[in-house]
Amino acid sequence: MTHGKKLRDRIAGPGTTPLIGVYDMYSASIAAKHYDGMFVSGFGFAASYYGLPDIGFIAWPDMVAFVQRLRGAFPHHHLLVDIDDGYVDPEVACHVVEHLERIGASGVILEDQKRPRRCGHADGKQVLPLEEYLEKLNQVLETRTDLVVVARTDATDEHDILHRAERLAATDADVVLVDGVRSVEWIKRIREVVGGKPLLFNQIAGGKSPRLSLGELSDLGVDVAIYSTPCLFAAHEAMDSALTGLKAADGRLPVVDPASGIGVQASTTLLERNIARERLVPESAGV
Repeated sequence: MTHGKKLRDRIAGPGTTPLIGVYDMYSASIAAKHYDGMFVSGFGFAASYYGLPDIGFIAWPDMVAFVQRLRGAFPHHHLLVDIDDGYVDPEVACHVVEHLERIGASGVILEDQKRPRRCGHADGKQVLPLEEYLEKLNQVLETRTDLVVVARTDATDEHDILHRAERLAATDADVVLVDGVRSVEWIKRIREVVGGKPLLFNQIAGGKSPRLSLGELSDLGVDVAIYSTPCLFAAHEAMDSALTGLKAADGRLPVVDPASGIGVQASTTLLERNIARERLVPESAGV
């Protein structure tokens, strides 16, 4: 069974499928212990690989290389990849989709933003003319073999949001995402206009969308939830705290509890899993 079909079948199952945003191999190693699906977040990758904001700096070969490393270490996890606007041109978008499907990605998200692009929860977003985006989307859909394709709109005008969501749902895209949804009421309105097409909801700490549980999202008819940045923001907070403590202690490292603390042994054990034979055996990673 292909990776695309596995993810498609999971989305079609009961409840809301969670995909956890990862930004490097270490965060993915931790996420893989808890969930069986990952979201390769453009926000996280731009931050970790380039040290830059998510406004269009990602070069597609870097993203493809990262996904290839992920698939090698996590052969059974779902991998949904953010490809932004397809790196501008439809021809490039199709080329990237071919590469990602060949190396084992499960799916991609293609957005309708125009350059300069922004994080989906930032102000000042602009979208392509709908027909221009649909042409790009349809070329990607014709290129993929079995890869899951999520059609994403970043429209902010209320009428345009619903119009675009309805038009995206009428394509052969597998899932529709309206990013930056501001309320439960709007989730309900979008759910209504997309009909039976699976719906994806993006949750990001400090973003524009409401904080909702998987149970609440399931009740609203949401099929997939991506969590773009919990690992990245937790790492930011933990590293800042650890270095503040190190400075206060005049450079003396804290004592590590051998049973539950994170030191060289716990870190090595985590990473050894990524080259162990048992990683080739399907496992249940929790939710």
